Amino acid sequence: MTTSIGSAPNAAAVVPGRVRHVGERLRGASPTTRHNGSVSSQTIEAPLRTEEPEQFESPVEDRPWVVIVWNDPVNLMTYVTFVFQKLFGYAKPKAEKLMWQVHSEGKAAVSSGTREKAEADVARLHAHGLWATMQQD
Repeated sequence: MTTSIGSAPNAAAVVPGRVRHVGERLRGASPTTRHNGSVSSQTIEAPLRTEEPEQFESPVEDRPWVVIVWNDPVNLMTYVTFVFQKLFGYAKPKAEKLMWQVHSEGKAAVSSGTREKAEADVARLHAHGLWATMQQD
């Protein structure tokens, strides 16, 4: 037994006991006919394709962070050398060279890497009493 719903000429037939799924079109209904028999006049246009702007080869976020140790009037040069060896694993000549750079120029870059690594290095240097900051290279 088939019954008709709605009064529109394109109204679909309803079959008792049959379940329709969401999105399933009614038989005999045109794409613009709604279930209540009203007609939709909506037009859907496809989105326009746009060109993606070219991005830089190296985004700002990929630049490494540099840890800078600053000269201070408190710590002995031998202690600064020792801290560089202990924290960064530098050989004594490299640690002494960085220590002399801090002493004579007022600062030296002692490590570089990701922001998280630089933050950790600065915290470790502070824990050893040295003045240190970080900046993006």
